[in-house]
Amino acid sequence: MTATTSKLTLAIVGHTNTGKTSLLRTLTRDPSIGEVADMPGTTRHVQQVTLDAGPAGRIVLADTPGLEDGIGLLDYLDQLCPPQARLDGPARLTQFLASPGAHTRFEQEARVIRQLLDSDAALYVIDARDPVLGKHRDELAILQGTGRPLLPVLNFMHDPGQRSQAWRTALARLGLHVTVEFDTVAPELDGEVQLYGKLATLLDAHSHLLQGWLDTLAAQRRRRHDTAASLIAELLLDAAALRLSCAPDETSVRHASQQLQDTVRQREQHCVSELLALYRFGPADYAAHPLPLIEGRWDMDLFHPQALRHMGIRVGKGMAAGAMAGAAVDVFTAGLSLGAAAMLGAAAGGLWQGAETWGKRLAGRLRGSRELTVDDAILRLLALRQQSLVQALENRGHAATAPIAAAQATRDTWQEGPLPAPLEAARAHPEWSSLSPDYAVDSERQASITALAQTLDLNPPEIG
Repeated sequence: MTATTSKLTLAIVGHTNTGKTSLLRTLTRDPSIGEVADMPGTTRHVQQVTLDAGPAGRIVLADTPGLEDGIGLLDYLDQLCPPQARLDGPARLTQFLASPGAHTRFEQEARVIRQLLDSDAALYVIDARDPVLGKHRDELAILQGTGRPLLPVLNFMHDPGQRSQAWRTALARLGLHVTVEFDTVAPELDGEVQLYGKLATLLDAHSHLLQGWLDTLAAQRRRRHDTAASLIAELLLDAAALRLSCAPDETSVRHASQQLQDTVRQREQHCVSELLALYRFGPADYAAHPLPLIEGRWDMDLFHPQALRHMGIRVGKGMAAGAMAGAAVDVFTAGLSLGAAAMLGAAAGGLWQGAETWGKRLAGRLRGSRELTVDDAILRLLALRQQSLVQALENRGHAATAPIAAAQATRDTWQEGPLPAPLEAARAHPEWSSLSPDYAVDSERQASITALAQTLDLNPPEIG
């Protein structure tokens, strides 16, 4: 369908304290808009925000003050414009805007009506917990007098005391048969699709623009999903590849273990901050519980089969990654010094091709040093925590004030299954960890991050 306009202006209207500013925040994903408070009349002036739908055009959302005295205004209109004057709705309201009452007693209602007359349609926000009262019916009668399409938006639908059925019945009696449910605190993942889809049925001339905005939303959601997956994958890779060397005595191991824990905790917090910023939330929205790291593990990873292959050592299929692999190295070096072993390997055709990378680690091993790494259980926990956080962010409206509560993890593959291959590979590449002083960016590391990101269970919903 060919677009007939490139701009659509929507007024957000309703009684005071029904969540109009909350709706604007959630639709724009901008928690800085306006003020949200549990008191009447928080919004006093009209505030506009523009959504860019690209080539399709733009949508202007106008947040308006709350309607406070619909009953009194309707009586005033009847006195100002008696029925025998035979004025239609828009003409009647235009006359009201020129009257003294629009600048005194009904100044706030006048702002709403003026904005609606300048708009293409309105979203009428309803607190579905409220009973349907006469003031609401009078408000709607006044708003319908503007001649603009109204789409009732039922807010706070997750509250057990909501009265959505009573509202739908009352709205239908007023000729408003098209409604949409949209909880501004915890919107459904397809809530915007439903809202803009319902608008398209009321505004056929703007359907191309509305579809263009839905396409934009879908692209934004895919980008957020891909970025979130990459952030989590990089965290996991940094943790899996991280290793700290220390002397073998108990005190040194304890201190190194504490350092390992603190480093990983800080790295997780960095990832959390990046995820919050990605979804346009702040640090105050999420207070994570401390990561319950255990003392880590040591000695095994230097002799992981992949590490040995990187060093030029071929490990049989039945060989374990621990003591057997360590024994293989001991046998291979045959008591030679590290330098002699490296020279022997080089003379044998590059068998010790990884000597420069692994020489220090082998030397430490031969001197009895220990290497501490993050336990597999902690890697699983990191993955589950971050995926649960993303799920919670996807389901959170930008008007929410309660702290984010991450969902209970139910991903069996991360709880019990084998770790993804990129994490197993990272065990053999300490230089892949950005937390390491030997950190080096290479294509293999980035390929592992990409592959790991694809294994994460973020389940991005489709829009449009």
